[in-house]
Amino acid sequence: MTPDAFLDAAMDEARTGLAEGGIPIGSVLVLDGRVVGRGHNRRVQRGSAVLHAEMDCLENAGRLAAADYRRATLYTTLSPCDMCSGATLLYGIPRVVIGENRTFRGPEALLRSRGVELVIADDSRCVELMRAFIAAHPALWNEDIGV
Repeated sequence: MTPDAFLDAAMDEARTGLAEGGIPIGSVLVLDGRVVGRGHNRRVQRGSAVLHAEMDCLENAGRLAAADYRRATLYTTLSPCDMCSGATLLYGIPRVVIGENRTFRGPEALLRSRGVELVIADDSRCVELMRAFIAAHPALWNEDIGV
């Protein structure tokens, strides 16, 4: 798969989350050129406090060796929040491809300061999906980001 195909896979996850009545954010974890985990925000669907897309993705990837995380890339449709950024740092994931950071920007400076390479795709599909969702469901969005 190509990098664009990995972001496409994260977008598929985001659309799945939206179709389930949740928040449209998706993520995939890529190791050695293949997707080893995928997930989407399931806070609404599961009544969870922590199942953001990146957390769901990491959970679905299962236990990996520390060396595996250190050569993986995390793709996410939206800039990761504090919790998801913390998981990235905890597992030593060196590279995060972010679909967009216009509608929400997590602690990107912290990730960079700790050596994580961030690639901001500024993908219009990601931006439009989040803008439409936030406009339609502002209370749910504010709950998700802890406002």
